[in-house]
Amino acid sequence: MILGAIADDLTGATDLSLILARNGMRVVQTIGLPDDLGAVAAEADAVVVALKSRTIPAEEAVAMSLDAARALQAAGARRFFFKYCSTFDSTDEGNIGPVASALMSHFDMECSVACPSFPENGRTVYQGHLFVHDRLISDSPMKDHPLTPMRDPDLVRVLSRQTERPVHLVPLATMRGAPGAIAAQVTATPGIFILDAIDDSDLRAIARDLADLPLITGGSAVAMGLPDIYRARGWLSAAAAQAPFEAPAGKGVILAGSCSEMTRKQIDAARRAGLPMLQIDAEGIAEGRITAGTVVDFVEKAAGQGPLPPVVYSSADPGTVARAQKALGRMRAGELVETLLGEVAASLAGRGFTRIVSAGGETSGAVAGALGASALRIGPEIDPGVPWVMTLDGERPLCLALKSGNFGSEDFFLKAWELLA
Repeated sequence: MILGAIADDLTGATDLSLILARNGMRVVQTIGLPDDLGAVAAEADAVVVALKSRTIPAEEAVAMSLDAARALQAAGARRFFFKYCSTFDSTDEGNIGPVASALMSHFDMECSVACPSFPENGRTVYQGHLFVHDRLISDSPMKDHPLTPMRDPDLVRVLSRQTERPVHLVPLATMRGAPGAIAAQVTATPGIFILDAIDDSDLRAIARDLADLPLITGGSAVAMGLPDIYRARGWLSAAAAQAPFEAPAGKGVILAGSCSEMTRKQIDAARRAGLPMLQIDAEGIAEGRITAGTVVDFVEKAAGQGPLPPVVYSSADPGTVARAQKALGRMRAGELVETLLGEVAASLAGRGFTRIVSAGGETSGAVAGALGASALRIGPEIDPGVPWVMTLDGERPLCLALKSGNFGSEDFFLKAWELLA
């Protein structure tokens, strides 16, 4: 194994796995740490471990991430990658800074880098400020994220609040300088360096100059240039032929827990296209008016009425989300929805549903956990950063699309089904 990656949520891990596979690496994605990571990694060039550590207490996130790093080391990884969201969303307490710093200490590093840029999805960094398309992230819908609102676009300032290590900026002029310029600045001074990057050539320059760092941290797209570097060094052989991705026959469902602006647009597009719709809410779940059983009954009935899959969603505007959080507590409101959607997914899988789209990182983690999935094979790309994946364990394979809330085009749900057809 060449690369061992640690991702702070499931959809981000899938996004990274897709980028590595697209660039010629044999990738296995695990959900949590399997009992024998070495056996899982035996035929892989890269292993991506998906944790659920983005919004848990920082000390727990650090402990989980260090456990994953040790397991990946024991399995033979030569280089390491800590993956977080391209929106860099994290509270002032963490968890990006604490985890990155702890991993640097583990690998005995005085300097490393941080870059969430993903130009293909409209995330760029310029003068240390994070943009979503043409807006600062603080002016985007991420300012109203229910768990990790991003109201400060200055990543040097954001990360400085999360770690005692010095935080510096590598500006775009250096990023586009002569080969070696990035490495020269990064290795000259201890600390974590925020890297400007506004297109894919900047991301490939990161790989060119910094592939020898034991640890790189960033969004998934930052890894796009690493396979070419490994191949040039003779570490990576020609990619083995991929087995055909054949989705299992069976019924499908879309489960959306994300309240992001894009997921809400995707739900509206599905509604306009005539997909059967059921909205759920945390207060209804808490009061017992909405149960896994009532949702499963709706899905089974709707799935038998036509070729398009039903949609179950809790997605709502920021005001509605805020009222539910005030009534139930910030964390509990989300946990109620995630737990119910996980129970729904598990029940439907037992009733012949083999194709499940999940929208939202926390929702996808709950769904995959309830399904008992522990390893995934990467399939065809639906939209940038979002592929279909196939479970590699369990009684029968399941076809899943695990989507970050902000990712995908407005017609994502429809495109996902058309791709399998």
